[in-house]
Amino acid sequence: MGFKQSYRRFIIGLGIVIGLIGLVSFSTLAAKVSFNEFCPKFVGQWAGDAAKAGEPPRQVIVNGFCSHDQRQLILSVSVGTRAPYSETWWFREQGEQVLLTYYDGVSQEKQQLFSLYQQNGDYSLLGEGVVNARSALIQLLFEAKSSQGAWQWTQNIQYLDDDIDRYQLFRGIEMTPIAPSH
Repeated sequence: MGFKQSYRRFIIGLGIVIGLIGLVSFSTLAAKVSFNEFCPKFVGQWAGDAAKAGEPPRQVIVNGFCSHDQRQLILSVSVGTRAPYSETWWFREQGEQVLLTYYDGVSQEKQQLFSLYQQNGDYSLLGEGVVNARSALIQLLFEAKSSQGAWQWTQNIQYLDDDIDRYQLFRGIEMTPIAPSH
């Protein structure tokens, strides 16, 4: 193995360690919560702007449905997406983790395991996966924006082979209630 390959492996390994330290430091500031506390917060209908980083915002509608046993949550994001169909975000409790199945109506569905944390009324799902063919830490952050039930949902990534030690915004969705939650 040449020097370049060894150096590259060292840098990638260092990136993974730094990323995991960032994940650990967040998890020490936040508390793990059960899915049945998270699920009912997102029942209802919201409207707002959504955009990927660097793209103009588009108006979207988000519909949230929580199963009766509060172990499954479906968030449907419609209109304003690139694809001609709604996106479906299906969160399911899997022991102490949350399994997400994502489908945009066009490409193959994707699955990802997350850990769920809460801090100061905000919820964060953290996991490790692949984005744009690169290993990354993935954060789905739901920030409470008002006492009226509004949320800011950001999808953030931190590439493990990059020397940037913070999350980068991938996409943001404003969620202002338009229908009463149940």
